[in-house]
Amino acid sequence: MEEEIQLYLDDARDSMKKAIGHLEEELLRVRAGKATPGVLEGIFVDYYGSQTPLSQVSNVSTPDAKTIAIQPWEKNMIDPIEKAIMAANIGLTPVNNGEIIRLNVPPLTEERRKELVKKVKVLGENTKVSIRNARRDTNEAFKQMKKNGLSEDQEKDAEAKVQDMTNKYTEKVDVLINDKEKDIMTI
Repeated sequence: MEEEIQLYLDDARDSMKKAIGHLEEELLRVRAGKATPGVLEGIFVDYYGSQTPLSQVSNVSTPDAKTIAIQPWEKNMIDPIEKAIMAANIGLTPVNNGEIIRLNVPPLTEERRKELVKKVKVLGENTKVSIRNARRDTNEAFKQMKKNGLSEDQEKDAEAKVQDMTNKYTEKVDVLINDKEKDIMTI
């Protein structure tokens, strides 16, 4: 029974870690007024008929705080990269000089900052829901195990461990959200 409990606890921990990882990826995509290559994560370019991540057909760099530079490895990739950026609708317009594509990151208005903070809070709340769902599923498994011979004390101990884990990961979400909120609101 102890091994089975541990398996469920490990599964819950993995689910919660994945939720945190997903949140971190999503937060990278939220523009905070500073140029970061993370804004371009998830953009795919048509590279000779196959959809390829932008980072695999070009070098992406930030020469200064307000500019993202994209240097395609092949000159004929400039147009497909531009089209992919426009189609991704990330709020940045590509400018090319025939060799490099530049994305100028405009400063955020106060209104836009507040919208982004709301978006970030929604992302955080969705992550907390995922964490709580993992807790619920694990606790239901423990209740099922109790019907199959698990003692009440073992069930209560296991549920306490899941709750501690849930609290720990929920606090991580709060820290990530607060950090991103400060980042967005800093001018």
